[in-house]
Amino acid sequence: MPTQPGPRHNARGQARREEIVRAAIEVIAERGYRGASLSAVAEKVGLTQQGLLHYFPSKEDLLIGVLLLRERWDTGGRDIVSEPMSMAATVGVVDANAHREAIVRTFSALLGESVTEDYPAADYFRRRYRRVREAIAATLRTEWGDRLPTGLTPEEAAPLVVAIMDGLQFQWLHEPENLDMPAAFRAFVHLLDPDFAVPDPAAPESESGA
Repeated sequence: MPTQPGPRHNARGQARREEIVRAAIEVIAERGYRGASLSAVAEKVGLTQQGLLHYFPSKEDLLIGVLLLRERWDTGGRDIVSEPMSMAATVGVVDANAHREAIVRTFSALLGESVTEDYPAADYFRRRYRRVREAIAATLRTEWGDRLPTGLTPEEAAPLVVAIMDGLQFQWLHEPENLDMPAAFRAFVHLLDPDFAVPDPAAPESESGA
């Protein structure tokens, strides 16, 4: 009768999976999803392509692994709809992303490709945008109630917040020396509410999410 893998085995497997995902982030940042190959990712972690397939049965599975890791870094693993982040914490996510160029570049490359035909993660991005809009609306309602100082409802303002966050990332990737992404997002928050006490920039955060 086959035995179930023990905790140490599972922990090693999870650590190996995360190592592979981190390597994929680097490769996708350089080449985009369509230009990235499983063999290039496998080479970075000292595996054969067949060995990599033991952890991720397909390139699509690896892509989802990359996206889920980015999501975990941003949210800390919490359900941001039922447990909304504060606006200060949302500002902190932008601060942290300014120190995580590789994952931001990878995410932006994947997002750009997601509108192309037959893209394997198109459904993920559609679901993500619906969920992020819902989560941001919950954050705005927690901070300001049913109306922001501008008169917008949280549901009306949420797509604008998401658009600013993603749009700033694209601009910052093109000209990081000419765009202070955290400062630009703080300026936008002040447009929502000039009296909101925007927190000071967060300390740099590593791409391990630590």
